[in-house]
Amino acid sequence: MAGHQPNYLPWLGFFDKLSHCDVFLVEDNVQFEPQGFQNRTRIKTFEGVKWLTVPVKHQTKFSPINEVIIANSSSQDWARRHWQTLKGNYSRAPYWGRFEGFFEQAFCQDWTKLIDLNMYFIRGLMGFFHIKKPLIFASSLHVSGKKNELVLEQCKTLNATTLLSGIGARSYLNVERFQKEGISIAFQNFCHPKYSQLGNDFVPGLSAVDYLFWTGGKEKIFESCRSEEYGQQFSP
Repeated sequence: MAGHQPNYLPWLGFFDKLSHCDVFLVEDNVQFEPQGFQNRTRIKTFEGVKWLTVPVKHQTKFSPINEVIIANSSSQDWARRHWQTLKGNYSRAPYWGRFEGFFEQAFCQDWTKLIDLNMYFIRGLMGFFHIKKPLIFASSLHVSGKKNELVLEQCKTLNATTLLSGIGARSYLNVERFQKEGISIAFQNFCHPKYSQLGNDFVPGLSAVDYLFWTGGKEKIFESCRSEEYGQQFSP
């Protein structure tokens, strides 16, 4: 099993993790992170790297992602601006025409909740990358806890025997605790592929749409860019 917050137009590493698990847990009920990637992403433009940010209404100290509301009343044209930015900078990309319709239709819809917008794009990109994995929303598991204990309880509820986790979780995951429950941990170390991109200098870590429009998503990057740590138990 693997899991992650449902980000806005996520980067390739998100889909790499998704492609290497049996079940993917959408962490929809964890705390929303202001200035994080849940409501914004990066793309490459003629003027350099640019942030695309979905405006959201003011959040309380603890607001789960699945309750975050898009601030349509104060920023009515955010969707039009995002669409025009994508179109203006990717319309000359080789595979823009193949995927243009999906994104145009998405930005023409009326979105209220951030989670619905993000999942629409995540599911769409999964289809374009030919990733077929079951998605489970963490809120449906009805388990509680923080960090290590929360993830452990989620694994136990789903009868997971291996957790594929991002490298950032090394700081709080108690590997021995998981081992006692019969659960091994593999840490992801995604090797970002290089490909033809707008401009001369390659920029990694952009939204996966950059890769999609420039390559068509044909290359089996989620097979060729595997870390040696996949499938191995972490030894502290």
